[in-house]
Amino acid sequence: MEKNRYTAMFVKSGKWWAAHVAEIPGVNTQGRTLAEARENVIDALKMVLEVNKELARTEFGTEAVCEEIAV
Repeated sequence: MEKNRYTAMFVKSGKWWAAHVAEIPGVNTQGRTLAEARENVIDALKMVLEVNKELARTEFGTEAVCEEIAV
């Protein structure tokens, strides 16, 4: 199955690198190095996607028809 692709954006702020994902609001993190910020933004994206999925399941209930789609 094809993987979704996202745009991670990194900005140096003092001694830290701030990171966010352009396509998904709320995916924000930081790291002491660019490499650490890269790792953290992937973790943050996974967490936000999982939480959003659980919130949707709660909102729509057990009667909702759920299907995986590839974009």
